[in-house]
Amino acid sequence: MRSLIRTHATEFSLLAVIVVISTVLSFATANFFSLGNAFDLLNISAVNIIFAVGLLVVLIAGGIDISFAVAASVVQYGTAIALGWIGGGWISGLLIAGSLGVLLGCFNAFLIHRFRIISIVATISTFNIYFGLLMFFTRGVSIYDLPDWLTDRVILFEREMPDGTWIEITLPVLVMIVCVIATWTLITRTTTGRQLYAFGDNPEGARRFGINIGAMQFVAFGWLGLMAGIGGLIQAHYAQEVVPNALYGRELDVLAAVVLGGARLGGGKGTVLGCVLGVLLISITQNGLNLMGVSPFAFKMIIGAIILIAITLSNTRIERLLPFVGQKGTGR
Repeated sequence: MRSLIRTHATEFSLLAVIVVISTVLSFATANFFSLGNAFDLLNISAVNIIFAVGLLVVLIAGGIDISFAVAASVVQYGTAIALGWIGGGWISGLLIAGSLGVLLGCFNAFLIHRFRIISIVATISTFNIYFGLLMFFTRGVSIYDLPDWLTDRVILFEREMPDGTWIEITLPVLVMIVCVIATWTLITRTTTGRQLYAFGDNPEGARRFGINIGAMQFVAFGWLGLMAGIGGLIQAHYAQEVVPNALYGRELDVLAAVVLGGARLGGGKGTVLGCVLGVLLISITQNGLNLMGVSPFAFKMIIGAIILIAITLSNTRIERLLPFVGQKGTGR
């Protein structure tokens, strides 16, 4: 037990913070502590979790990418136009969106590897390039005429509650679960995943050990591109429209959530569970504040304070928070 807590100190800290905040919000609001609200939170958070697990891989590899949300917007538009030309269904839509996303992600990796540009500088550049081109060619016009299969809600599970409300799990949650499992498999069950951790923790050592640095960068940014593409298509399905600037600004919320979940900006550290908990913590907080009628302008300030507290707790040794964990049993 002691070893488990030490290994997953960040995750335990986040769980504790989530429990405390949820308890406070359940007393402060009438509708927060309900199955309907919990299921709504899961459906709403699905796209951010898809983005987050992709960004996690980049952070593990020692990089940083702030262009993925804008790239997802580009993918939304490109996929909608391509589907209008060739038709198709979910399989073709996911293939097109994933391919476009990988292409944009690999372009970031090419700039970083070929020209030795720091990742944050490269992605700031592509952030502006992608968004500028998108707004230039679309003129800010949204697409509302999407295929029926993309706009029709897909409900995987639903049940009526005694109070007459309905709880449901929709397609975005299923896609999110697949992306989470795929990312977990990549970073924990493959040689490539172990190499990503090694490269992020000690790039020079990884290079001397024979790890292909270029390959690691293309895998990391390509994987984030794939998740951005899939997340962009799922967002279009959820919103039932394609709005050029709908995802603009979401990159900072996702980045904060992933770092909150224990990913180190210097690379070599991070878990999928911590990443998911980080996103859920921010979603829960925003949802609770909304139910309390708090002004949206206060969201960033309050969430920033929670992130600061949570990171402080995650950096504190668990034995200091729970002194009894470090004590040996007395045999009684």
